[in-house]
Amino acid sequence: MTAQSTYLELSEDGGGSHKFYEVVLDGTQVTITYGRIGESGQTKTSSFPTPERAAAAAAKKVNEKVRKGYATAVRGVRQARPVTRRSIVSSRSTARQAPVLWRFASGAAAFGIFVDAERCWVGNQRGDVYTVTHDGTVTGRFRLPDGVKCIVADDFWIYAGADDGKVYDLSGKVPRVAYEIAEDVDIYWLDIHDGVLGVSDRAGRITTIDHEDEFQWARTGQGESAWMVRCDDEAVYHGHSAGVARYDAADGAPVWQTGVQGAVLFGWQEAASVYAGTSRGAVHRLHKSDGRTEAVYQCDATVFSCATAPGGRYVFAGDNHSSIYCFGADGTRLWKLATGCGSAFSMQYLDDRLYIVTTDGTLACIDATEAAIRAAQEGTVPEPVDVKAATGLAAVEPATTVEIVSPEAQADGGVVVECFQEGGRLRVRVLSEGYERGWNVQFPKNVREAGARYLVEGVRSSGRGGFYRAYGDIRRLL
Repeated sequence: MTAQSTYLELSEDGGGSHKFYEVVLDGTQVTITYGRIGESGQTKTSSFPTPERAAAAAAKKVNEKVRKGYATAVRGVRQARPVTRRSIVSSRSTARQAPVLWRFASGAAAFGIFVDAERCWVGNQRGDVYTVTHDGTVTGRFRLPDGVKCIVADDFWIYAGADDGKVYDLSGKVPRVAYEIAEDVDIYWLDIHDGVLGVSDRAGRITTIDHEDEFQWARTGQGESAWMVRCDDEAVYHGHSAGVARYDAADGAPVWQTGVQGAVLFGWQEAASVYAGTSRGAVHRLHKSDGRTEAVYQCDATVFSCATAPGGRYVFAGDNHSSIYCFGADGTRLWKLATGCGSAFSMQYLDDRLYIVTTDGTLACIDATEAAIRAAQEGTVPEPVDVKAATGLAAVEPATTVEIVSPEAQADGGVVVECFQEGGRLRVRVLSEGYERGWNVQFPKNVREAGARYLVEGVRSSGRGGFYRAYGDIRRLL
């Protein structure tokens, strides 16, 4: 019997949905493939007792999509929509050179950076994510399907938001999809707090998604091009072309809206303040409670990025002329120096070092001690070490399968979880002793299978309780 295929598309004007849905009926099997037009999408195959049952299931799926506006189409006629990337307009700085200790060329313009006590992460527009030690040794490489918009941390977990509309968990040996953003959302930036994802986009919207990858709420801001989102226990802070707004984290209720000098291009936060870098060369510090301006840090050109030392003791900024700045908390400019490797798209400060990722794809480590800065202002800087990745360093790509192991593997440690069906959705719960049986587990969606049991490296309770979060390697038990 020849397989029968029904291919549908839904494409809306004005930046709306642009996705496909294909149903293939082959005897007793129904294969569904769906995703953004122009991409390979995701595939799921289901088996049925008889060909008649399979045909009925296929027809039901097609009719559901037609009712939602999908229409029969020919694959390949419509093309993938272009993904918005921040334009690279970077000039050479005329300031003295900053004291760069080492630098690593990632190979393409880089937005993503995260630095913790163990290592640095850099993600570029080619989809490469590298890990580098603080002394400049490349230790790992991931390859994601599309460009990396940003890298964020949430407790133990490291996430990379990519231009394919997915957020990848990088906390294990293999990247796995943790969240899937709606097809009509052109991601500009994201943040994750205690498992809740905040997404800002091209249209100026802010959307939140919970630990089960389920929509919570969305709001449309007063501006467009929302390059800033920061989340905490109580609120989500959203920056766009018309300023910064605060929304209640639980239900998205508006709390305040504040205008700033120019469009917001980057955001940072401390416990009581949020920082917004703008197109008019300023970083605004706003009080979280009411949005009032606490200080303004004035640069000489458009601000691409900003960061702070703990508690806001120092405020750093990077402009589009390849300069970086340091200010005191009160707004006093302490120094301005040149990166020597492009404009800083993102930055982070840790232990007297400022780490930046730039328009030319460099991850650079800058000595920000008073002595090193003073020497740089006088024209004396160290010779930077050019870090290279080891020849043949393999790139680990996302996986939709897991290793299958015998039950005896439990003797080596780990936590056993089980996937089960609940109200049309696949959930995961812990089976090992000592855990709350009524709590679900945040777990990659694309490896879930009803009735399957998995051995994970560990689970941790969310900060607010009520669910667990799996981390590390995942193996399926026979």
